[in-house]
Amino acid sequence: MTDTTGTLDEALERLHASGPERLGRLTNHAPMAVEALASRGRAGAVHRWLDRYAPKLEEFPARVAPVTDADWRTALGDPRRAADWIDYFTRRLAGSADTARPWREVLAEWWPRLLPGMYGGSTHPVIRVGHAVRTLESGDTTAPRLAELAHGLGYWAARHHAVGDLAPVPGADAAADALDAVPPIADRAEGGFPARLGRVGALPVWAPSVDEPEEARRRLTELVRAATHRYVTHGHGDETMLVHAATAPNAVLRALPALPRALWVPSLRAAWTASAAVTAMYAPDTPVAYEAPGRGGLVAEEVFERALAHGDEHVIKLTDTAWDVGDEQALAAALRAVELSEPLV
Repeated sequence: MTDTTGTLDEALERLHASGPERLGRLTNHAPMAVEALASRGRAGAVHRWLDRYAPKLEEFPARVAPVTDADWRTALGDPRRAADWIDYFTRRLAGSADTARPWREVLAEWWPRLLPGMYGGSTHPVIRVGHAVRTLESGDTTAPRLAELAHGLGYWAARHHAVGDLAPVPGADAAADALDAVPPIADRAEGGFPARLGRVGALPVWAPSVDEPEEARRRLTELVRAATHRYVTHGHGDETMLVHAATAPNAVLRALPALPRALWVPSLRAAWTASAAVTAMYAPDTPVAYEAPGRGGLVAEEVFERALAHGDEHVIKLTDTAWDVGDEQALAAALRAVELSEPLV
């Protein structure tokens, strides 16, 4: 359900005075969470939730120098240039009549440039873009929603970070089995996301023969479902970071309708690498059985209310993805996240 009250626009305008990160590297999740609330018919809760999250917000970062069409490659992947990148995309999307272009054109131009680096920022930039695209695809192309896409793309460009050369290891045809085949990295207890990502050296081959756009979308849908389901039994390995094994590929899936079909197959490849890499970095050795309360009669709207009451931004986003998947196991994953995660206070 799309927000039609203007509340989302108000919240985004409020948030665009804040930077995309805090404490040097942690992501500002508020734009993603409020979009999920508004899209799921909870616009009335947006500002109340944002008031709870507000202490985590930081001021918009300082500018260094404008990014231009001539020198953008030198600024790619430089987190110090986040404000410059956001300004660049703002000019492209919501600037004057001489500079602004349709948002789908900008997305199609920059998606293949940014896709190889979707692993920077712990995959949060592509997730933010996915939320922005979902709102714009609904048909409400307002200035705050265009600005939100600019912020998402700018954050992605600033945190652009590719993975190193990956050795292929045997996988499986089904996405769930391929995730089970992911080899863990060494020293999983050491370091944050960037350090762990640097230790990912091998991933299973999955869906290598896919070359048709519709098959790529089908496989991407399968991956989102498998990663969401897997959280039920493996989320205890890291209740926060393993959320991204599902939400990152789902962000890519949400963007597909706005992208040229020629970009769907490479999008599948990048999404698989993201989901598998997160699995390699954070999944536990041993799954655990979990029986969700109310199993057999879980309702998406009720589970989302549980997530909203809990308040944690990752719980809200995983529940939003679970609603997309729409089955019992996915909703059980959302309830598992509620149980494992610290609530927002």
